[in-house]
Amino acid sequence: MMGGETDAVARMLIDEHERGARFHPFAAAMGIANLDRAYAVQRSYVHTQIRDRDTSPVGYKVGLTSPRMQAMCKIDRPVSGVVLGDRVHQSGAAVQSRHYGRLGLEFELAVRLGRDLSGDADLAAVVRAVDAIAPAIEIVDDRHCDYATLDVLSLVADNSWNAGVVLGAWRVPLANLETLEGVMSVDGKAQDRGTGRDVLGHPYNSVAWVAQHLAGTNDRLRAGDIVMTGNWVTTKFPDASSAYRFDVQAVGSVELSVRK
Repeated sequence: MMGGETDAVARMLIDEHERGARFHPFAAAMGIANLDRAYAVQRSYVHTQIRDRDTSPVGYKVGLTSPRMQAMCKIDRPVSGVVLGDRVHQSGAAVQSRHYGRLGLEFELAVRLGRDLSGDADLAAVVRAVDAIAPAIEIVDDRHCDYATLDVLSLVADNSWNAGVVLGAWRVPLANLETLEGVMSVDGKAQDRGTGRDVLGHPYNSVAWVAQHLAGTNDRLRAGDIVMTGNWVTTKFPDASSAYRFDVQAVGSVELSVRK
């Protein structure tokens, strides 16, 4: 797949999003034969959005980091995508579901880096690099995907479905994040819960994973980057106007209102 072909697939994706087209597996038909090519399409897709929307990248999302999420999507490996600055919301924000093909919410821990991370980063290196953590919600748009047909290459090329993030208050990092519990509530009623260890054994393992992934593309995590480390529960798909909240033990909470 040459650069022009990669750009053509990226433009196809942008057109489908603008038309509200349903997500469909496209990798095989478009000659995307492996993950390297899928991420090349993702980079072209993101660069086109940056230019068209006059925005800039602020970090990354890591998805499919828990057994529950991998089982849901029938994909056995993590994936990453780019978070753009004009899609960052603060806790208490409201979004309208009609602006998405199908709105999904994922309940996570976000981290902010205080220094660059190289591709050989391990858990200890991430501990040294993280300067703040926050409860967070990732907004995803699966465009009514039929999960029985989902393939990892099409998902990755479509920026791993990232459609924004909602950030709670930043606070100093804590030890033993893997032991903390997070509770997801809808309209004040607890609906699901998980722990930090559900995310690759420790949320910081997601940061190390994306650092290693970026090294393969001659890129790196940089000071100031935000990393969404992965869903503690499973993706929730709002079907009515509701208030969502994610409380992370000893860290804080994040809230998002969804309006139909």
